[in-house]
Amino acid sequence: MENSVNIKELNDRIAKESQFVDMITLEMGKVIVGQKALVENLLIGLLANGHILLEGVPGLAKTLAINTLAQCVNAKFARIQFTPDLLPADLTGTLIYSQKDGDFQVHKGPVFANFVLADEINRSPAKVQSALLEAMQERQVTIGDETYALPQPFLVMATQNPIEQEGTYPLPEAQVDRFMLKVVVGYPKKDEERQIIRMNNTGEFPRANKVVDPEDIIRAREVVRDVYMDEKIEKYIVDIVYATRTPEEYGLSSLKDLITYGASPRASISLSAASKAYAFIKRRGYVIPEDVRAVCNEVLRHRIGLSYEAEAENVTPEEIISQILNAVIVP
Repeated sequence: MENSVNIKELNDRIAKESQFVDMITLEMGKVIVGQKALVENLLIGLLANGHILLEGVPGLAKTLAINTLAQCVNAKFARIQFTPDLLPADLTGTLIYSQKDGDFQVHKGPVFANFVLADEINRSPAKVQSALLEAMQERQVTIGDETYALPQPFLVMATQNPIEQEGTYPLPEAQVDRFMLKVVVGYPKKDEERQIIRMNNTGEFPRANKVVDPEDIIRAREVVRDVYMDEKIEKYIVDIVYATRTPEEYGLSSLKDLITYGASPRASISLSAASKAYAFIKRRGYVIPEDVRAVCNEVLRHRIGLSYEAEAENVTPEEIISQILNAVIVP
């Protein structure tokens, strides 16, 4: 009985604390036509303290989306265009000698922002990618002998173009695993595209208003952690992740030859955190199986290694995830 009372209290608290979510969605909807899934996933990444890898052809408002979110949160935004000649110091910063003071002074790089857009991350060499991934993982940067903490909240949204592969450096699997979500951005619908044309023809581009401060996001993250997750849901998450490693145990022997490696424990952590954030966005104080299923594709699609056989048969990670979700027993 006490547990149900706690859930009620938690529900009321989360309903109150999550009111800004609708306001952010409304403000972003003014600027970005369509792309509801992208906006929702950006919010999940922000509230679950994770980073996002975006894949989509150019011109789908990826840069505009994170810039608009930064305006809503009243936070600092930085865009870094990744190129083959980029150096780690261009990202993190460096020591510059000052003749006036006769000393080295720290010049902080663009990574010292709340929202960092790493545009076409696969265009730069591994050294630069690893510098960014260290910042993402450790939430700090070392310049010279000193270590500097990055501002909070800190969200990296990296984009990669799925079409052009010449002159790119594919992200190693260990690095891709650092991204909580991989979001595939699709084309807008016909009526949405007409609206985009109209906005561009009139030259009337709305701006998003400030809704919350960075401190409010940090506080909301604490509330997201308090979202109740039953042991049955924890077991459900573990079963889904284990089914990517040993599909035959879940009656999915046909998948065994299609998967070279399954999702890591980081996938279980991310699935749990993203499910809680999704429940929070839906103004609920507890996680239900539908929350897990709603974020499953984004959390797992970049963590399943496809075999040559799967690629030859044009099997996608999404199809494998769909089969797993149909086979694993829902609590």
